[in-house]
Amino acid sequence: MISEQFKIILIIIISVSIFGLIVFVFVKNYIKNKINYYLNQKNNKKL
Repeated sequence: MISEQFKIILIIIISVSIFGLIVFVFVKNYIKNKINYYLNQKNNKKL
């Protein structure tokens, strides 16, 4: 039988992992968009 404390710790770990993954995906997309925007700006100046 799993103890109540262990269940709570497991739920917290899973929640933090899911939240961390969502934040990571958002940050990755944000950085990618910033880099693409910067590169586009640089390329437009050359033309």
